[in-house]
Amino acid sequence: MLCRRLGTVDFDSTFEAMKTFTASRTPDTEDEIWLLQHPPVYTQGRSGKPEHVLDPGEVPIIQIDRGGQVTYHGPGQWVAYVLYDLRRANVNVRQLVNLLEAALVQVLGEWGIEAYGDPDARGVYVDGCKIAALGLKVSKGRSYHGLSLNVDLDLSPFSGINPCGYEGLEVTSLATLMGSDCPEMDDVGEALLRHLEALLPAAD
Repeated sequence: MLCRRLGTVDFDSTFEAMKTFTASRTPDTEDEIWLLQHPPVYTQGRSGKPEHVLDPGEVPIIQIDRGGQVTYHGPGQWVAYVLYDLRRANVNVRQLVNLLEAALVQVLGEWGIEAYGDPDARGVYVDGCKIAALGLKVSKGRSYHGLSLNVDLDLSPFSGINPCGYEGLEVTSLATLMGSDCPEMDDVGEALLRHLEALLPAAD
């Protein structure tokens, strides 16, 4: 699996690049994970409802083709896009979501954070507060989009939406939970890549 560390890139160009990669890949194309951050943006998934966007302010809203509803991306949050051939790896969508959640739980566990997934509201939580979101699009057995993990970011834009379509859902971050002990962004990013690579089944 090829891991690309892309820095901070705008959402629109990344979205187009994911679609192009997925549409053009062959049965032999290596799976990839793109690790990056986005400038402030709200993304609204296929099942997103306008009433869950409360007060976006100056932050742009982009309608996209992943599952789920509205979420926020911004500096200080890692986004990992998982460009993965599920058929080749003999993994179904539910299994992939479970694996992504498990990787996030393991990453947070490295810093003593007890986190968990919720099968009824996908994502990863700490004491009822959401710290990581997931959303995938699968086309012809191949995934794109992926997950986001809140490390050290301004959480106030989440108050402009009902995160993931849940009214009153509280959102947290590693910095909120750990204060001055919050790890460096790069350390969290490398841990995330390491656990994703370890958990995602390789192609046959």
